[in-house]
Amino acid sequence: MADVFRALADPSRRLLLDRLFERDGQTLGELSAQLPSMTRFGAMRHLDVLEAAGLISTRRVGREKRHYLDPVPIRLVHDRWISKYAEPVVGAMTALKQHLERTMDRIDHVYSVYIRATPERVWTALTDGTETERYYYGTRVASTWLPGAAISYTYPDGSIAADGEVLEVEPPQRLVMTFHARWDPELEAEGPVRQTWELVEHQGATKLTVTSSGLRAGSRMAEDFSGGMVWIVSGLKSTVETGDVLTAAADG
Repeated sequence: MADVFRALADPSRRLLLDRLFERDGQTLGELSAQLPSMTRFGAMRHLDVLEAAGLISTRRVGREKRHYLDPVPIRLVHDRWISKYAEPVVGAMTALKQHLERTMDRIDHVYSVYIRATPERVWTALTDGTETERYYYGTRVASTWLPGAAISYTYPDGSIAADGEVLEVEPPQRLVMTFHARWDPELEAEGPVRQTWELVEHQGATKLTVTSSGLRAGSRMAEDFSGGMVWIVSGLKSTVETGDVLTAAADG
């Protein structure tokens, strides 16, 4: 948590986060232009601090390196302290990315978090139904986890919350799948999205990165994913590290 607070203490870094909130996925050049009194190198150093704190993620798209706002650490601050005292006031913090990239047709949501566990342990938490019931809105995942296999997330009453298909799988490092929401007719009509779960071992922990691709800017799906995936990723971390069970309304 200290790295998060240290990163947020600088006004230039807060400005960069604001610009990513307005339009995610910007390059270094685009973000440097937001700090005209600072050199490109200075802007890069600020972005490095934000990435080290987990507040942004980076991904190469062709020859460009793009930066994405990652609200998971702020959600973790919420879970640790704020929810004890001011839940109604700060609840909106869990949906920091709801209004991003309104000028773009299709967008990606990228979330990363470090989990104090091996990739094998995190993989089990992703693919075992008994585990997902503890953090994935009470749903139980089921699949053979082979390429082309069906995936289902079911509520305790047996109804289907979501389903999809395994596209690529490399246990315990990478899972590419489709995800089709079924819990709401409006979301179901938007069709499936592509999700990539990547697990990388790093200094005794696992860096989990989740990319939801092909979301339509301004859509209900994009809005639901911005808050819902934050809950899921932070809940997975809490479940693996502490065994705590997170409870939430089971509507995604």
